[in-house]
Amino acid sequence: MAQLKLILLDFDGTLVDTKDANADAYIEALAEVGIEVDKQEYLDKYFGMRCMEFMRSVGLEGEESIKAVRRRKIELYPSYFHTVRLNTPLWDWCQMMRKQGVKVWIVSTGHIDNITNVMRYLTIRDGVDGIISGDDVVRPKPSPDCFLKAMSIAGVTPAETIIFEDSVYGLQSAKESGALYVQIKM
Repeated sequence: MAQLKLILLDFDGTLVDTKDANADAYIEALAEVGIEVDKQEYLDKYFGMRCMEFMRSVGLEGEESIKAVRRRKIELYPSYFHTVRLNTPLWDWCQMMRKQGVKVWIVSTGHIDNITNVMRYLTIRDGVDGIISGDDVVRPKPSPDCFLKAMSIAGVTPAETIIFEDSVYGLQSAKESGALYVQIKM
């Protein structure tokens, strides 16, 4: 392996355990428009799915309706931040590597507002060099586009990169990027 120059971290489920906060905010926002989703069903079936796909899967129709529920979920999300948990060993290792000149980026299919709000809450925003969100790529995971975009911006090759991921789609994306990758289980 070439010298490590870039660490790419998936956010939800890898760097931060946000399952409960996401589930509770989505469930509350959807209930406000008459769509009931069981928390366990959300966790088993929908967690990690892109917002638009998730909303359609539970029966929400119309782009404006989906956008309205998405905005409401973002508004509600901070009220559940008390349930988020940082993967402290991974974060500490990344910060140690960063002191040695390795760049650390977040690469997530999540919405940028959700990511930055949680990072602000956990006071970790200054610990990363860049963020690629689901809004920044046309083809989401399992396409490797998000990881390849981060590598391109950082000016590194897959051989100089390590990716930390938790989901099936994320791991497939990491593998297809050509970089070394590690599966995380929180």
